[in-house]
Amino acid sequence: MIEFFSRAVEKHRDLILEAERYIWAHPETGYREVETSAYLEEKFESLGFQLVRAGDIPGFYTVIDTGRTGPEVMVLGELDSLICPNHKDADKKTGYVHACGHNVQTATLLGIAAALSEEGALDALSGRIRLCAVPAEELIEIEYRSRLMKEGVIKYFGGKGEFLRRGLFDGVDMAFMVHAAQDYTVRRGSVGCIAKTIHYKGVSSHAGGSPWNGVNALYAATQGLSAANAMRETFREADLIRFHPIITHGGEAVNAIPELVTIEAYVRGRTYEAIEAANQKINRALTGAALSIGANVEIIDSPGYSPLLNDINMMELAREAASLVIPEEPFYYYEDAIGTGSTDMGELCGLMPVVHPYSAGTAGRSHGDDYRVVDAERACIKSAKMQLAMLTLLLENGAERAKQILADFKPLFKSKEEYFATIDAFHSEGERIAYQGDFATVKL
Repeated sequence: MIEFFSRAVEKHRDLILEAERYIWAHPETGYREVETSAYLEEKFESLGFQLVRAGDIPGFYTVIDTGRTGPEVMVLGELDSLICPNHKDADKKTGYVHACGHNVQTATLLGIAAALSEEGALDALSGRIRLCAVPAEELIEIEYRSRLMKEGVIKYFGGKGEFLRRGLFDGVDMAFMVHAAQDYTVRRGSVGCIAKTIHYKGVSSHAGGSPWNGVNALYAATQGLSAANAMRETFREADLIRFHPIITHGGEAVNAIPELVTIEAYVRGRTYEAIEAANQKINRALTGAALSIGANVEIIDSPGYSPLLNDINMMELAREAASLVIPEEPFYYYEDAIGTGSTDMGELCGLMPVVHPYSAGTAGRSHGDDYRVVDAERACIKSAKMQLAMLTLLLENGAERAKQILADFKPLFKSKEEYFATIDAFHSEGERIAYQGDFATVKL
């Protein structure tokens, strides 16, 4: 079957490569991927697949049933782009660009679908295959996504968490997704994060004529960021803590004391416990700075992404599949390495065995203005062959290997409801200082 699928991918080479270029040229950020999703939906339906659409957000899935009992394996592709206005290929109006390679993932997902649509493709497999195009992996535009939350459209910033909440992953037993990168590789996992929106609140006044009548929110914010930076040496190296803020609103006019400054930030870490402890320190620093200036600060903490821990057996599966179909490519295997970026694949790893390997074919700085696909053959064609080999290894021989992986897996959570209860506890919001005359009460 592995040779069968390799030939099938070659048959649909033009479809895959055209999709990669089309999606590259039409970037859309998270929960805005309407055109990208519609393009893929049309392609999937032209191959004969029936789709389940997400509804009022982009994304869809299709289930392929072999007709023989066995687990359900999900293969994912992400729809969204980044914002990088300086990139030469960025949309001139929006600054959107696929500077993380999700265009590769979704084109490859289409190629996998095309190969699986070939006559005889399911003959040696058991169980079900779910192919899913999911939105909003990049944790950006927090203000926009917060508005979607208030409107009741979404509850979670990340597309996989939102799909999980909506029941769009119900019935899935295991999952994998291959991300574009510079090498074929897999590592043990990556950090999770809390997403923060911070509003420093002061009092406006004439900046030249009567600054003593104002309370400068920008000074409070810069003091808060300085205080947070002073926390960095208290973070243990093993916890892989990262705090990185941006100011999205810094005042209204030069001649007016800024009364509102808004910051977006993440607190990342290796474990839930490490993230929570570091976030408490950051909030203390941010709040203390506001108190020192006589300002207030509203901090909105929301669950970002959970730490990703790839299943060891699924990691080995990826390595074996690569060795079978692309033996000419080096495959780097890092059993203990934890990356310090975050992905919402972490939303799934506590419930089912998952793996998130990488394929070669891109160059430049990830999320940077020089990121690009330099070898679509390696990024898409070889990746599709590797992923189909993974499916074959899992589901051949009565899905023996998939069943064994599931038997060995020990979930961190008993159900998605238990998982959501855990991450929902990270949510908090409100002003952190209550002024009462000469006294103040602080809530961290």
